[in-house]
Amino acid sequence: MIFDLDNWQEISAAMRKNKLRTALTAFGVFWGIFMLVIMLGSGNGLRNGVMQEFSGKATNSFFVWAQSTSKPYKGLQPNRSFNFTIEDGEALKQTLPELKIVAPMNQLGGYNSNNNVVRGLKTAAFSVYGIQPELAQIQQFNLTQGRFINKLDIRDRRKVAVIGDKVIEKLFAADENPIGQYIKVNGVNFMVTGLLKGSGKGNQAREQAEAIYLPFTAFGQAFNMGKRVGWFSVMSADNVSVSLAEEEAMALLKERHKIAPDDARAIGHWNMGKEFLKLNGLFTGIEMLVWFVGIGTLMAGIIGVSNIMLIVVKERTREIGVRRAIGAPPSIIVSQLILESVTLTSIAGYAGLVAGIGLLELINQNLPTGGDMMFLHPGVDLIVAMKALGILIFSGALAGFIPAQRALEISPVEALRTE
Repeated sequence: MIFDLDNWQEISAAMRKNKLRTALTAFGVFWGIFMLVIMLGSGNGLRNGVMQEFSGKATNSFFVWAQSTSKPYKGLQPNRSFNFTIEDGEALKQTLPELKIVAPMNQLGGYNSNNNVVRGLKTAAFSVYGIQPELAQIQQFNLTQGRFINKLDIRDRRKVAVIGDKVIEKLFAADENPIGQYIKVNGVNFMVTGLLKGSGKGNQAREQAEAIYLPFTAFGQAFNMGKRVGWFSVMSADNVSVSLAEEEAMALLKERHKIAPDDARAIGHWNMGKEFLKLNGLFTGIEMLVWFVGIGTLMAGIIGVSNIMLIVVKERTREIGVRRAIGAPPSIIVSQLILESVTLTSIAGYAGLVAGIGLLELINQNLPTGGDMMFLHPGVDLIVAMKALGILIFSGALAGFIPAQRALEISPVEALRTE
């Protein structure tokens, strides 16, 4: 049936006979799959733009920092300030097997502070951090030259620094190698041992590019931090829920600092894994909604095809009667009408699919690069596109089957009497 040239000539003749009707029907199918592809691609672009904030970070990590208490506990008054210490980090590591990495961190001047950094006659403001080398397992660092902070730097309190590319740009000449050179942070000299290019996307890339990383111990000694810790970056152990690990860590820290177990304000926290799951769930819901709306739009076009095929059956009633009268089996009549319907929907659907993917690629090519883009790399996977086309072909067959069944209900005698 499919390879019968006469059938294809008949289908072609039927489409050419009613060009306007065929074009309008095909446009309904074209528009349905075109909108489905555009909506799926736009949803992916929005997902990519938002999810870029998680690139280069371990999604099974969380961060905790000290604030002030809100409830009295064990004779202590509310609104009490406290600080985390190195001993808290050691207690977390030794007591909780749910934690894989505990990395204490400090920032000079506090969170979001910038500090003047001097090199020769050049001065600029940057964020200055004191870190442990284990932080590189929680947060990606793109080292372009030199080395990262290591355990010997921590043990020997070496005054070394790893600097971002914006720091290099503002403090060093273009043809100058910063490795082995000194920069002065709050009057203290640190030798540059590593160069970074901001990794990931969005805020993380910008922050790393404008940051200076120092060994945690040298940072504490140089800036009189003692044993204080600004916050802990923590990664949960493999196969351990990051939410469970966070609860255990906060419970231990509250116990160590005599904080009421139900005091929700005393310890600030941000759970990377929980936020990732929330956003992932949100975009999964958006994708399901897009499929629902898109398939609904596509079905509207398919219903149009079915209606047109019913009209075709009515117009060709006498022809169908003649074929039945001379012995054409019902399967031939049904397959002919289904093939005509599938041909129309497939051609229009493929055109809509190509147009949708082409438009998404055009948008992608013209999007600005860099920066904090909330819409990034819109597009659809090949598998998704093939699924959409498969749904379309199946729907086209269904749209032709109903009119074909209607054609079989007409007796040959009545069909031959039709004018």
